Amino acid sequence: MTIQEQISQFLASPAFGVVGASTNRQKYGNKVLRCYLQNGKRAIPVNPNEAEIEGVPCAATISDLPPDALSISMITPPAVTAQLVPIALAKGIQNIWMQPGAEHPDAVALCRAQGVNVIADGSCVLVVMGYHEH
Repeated sequence: MTIQEQISQFLASPAFGVVGASTNRQKYGNKVLRCYLQNGKRAIPVNPNEAEIEGVPCAATISDLPPDALSISMITPPAVTAQLVPIALAKGIQNIWMQPGAEHPDAVALCRAQGVNVIADGSCVLVVMGYHEH
């Protein structure tokens, strides 16, 4: 698949998990969540320490995401990405977008080995979806 095809497949999910979502509006974990919401997408923040972010109830872990969340954005440090990808695969996540700076080579290799659509080439969901501050 080309990167465009990968992105189209990623964005076709009925719902999106935002792993590393933050209440801090300056952080990418918040901007990615707001980007989905701005684009009319159903996004679920994943954060074990918050009840809700941007008015959306949080899932504590990837395992707690609803079944229709087939795609997740990861805005996590690489070591955390590496720990969480096996959980995502066990959950049946089909598309994983590692935001620039979240990529971990082992996690990318694991996704590819499992046939999961992984975007980890430096593409940024904020750029692709046209995020803008309000």
